[in-house]
Amino acid sequence: MRALAIVLVAGSLAGSAAALAQERLLPTPVAVIYPGEVIRESMIAERSFRGGGDGAVVDSKSALIGKVARRTLLPDRPVPTFAVDSPRVIVVNAQVKIVFEEAGLVIVTYGAALQPGGVGDLIRVRNQDSGLVVTGRVQSDGSVRVSEG
Repeated sequence: MRALAIVLVAGSLAGSAAALAQERLLPTPVAVIYPGEVIRESMIAERSFRGGGDGAVVDSKSALIGKVARRTLLPDRPVPTFAVDSPRVIVVNAQVKIVFEEAGLVIVTYGAALQPGGVGDLIRVRNQDSGLVVTGRVQSDGSVRVSEG
């Protein structure tokens, strides 16, 4: 019985060592990247890291290219997912086109952005004609698409 327990413990330790020895390539900055900088391909290299990680880091180089640093990114360190963001298409108080489209009906007006936003973000916009605040999704052309409800 004692021999079986030793074999089981040794087997589990070997399995744990194999998991720790597992390496994966992660993108890392080649030099310090400061907040607000747009990340270019030349700023990133891939480096091998041991361990499975917890998934809280960016795991591919392509996922970083074109993003903006929210925090200072240090060389040769994995990049936390919360440390990068999509570039802002709309800034606060910018005049934006508001588009409502449903069943062939298209209504276009303009308003002032109350929040900054990147493509796909939900932001609030004040309609310049009515003064009402609406919420819509930022489009790639810089307009804000609103929908009923």
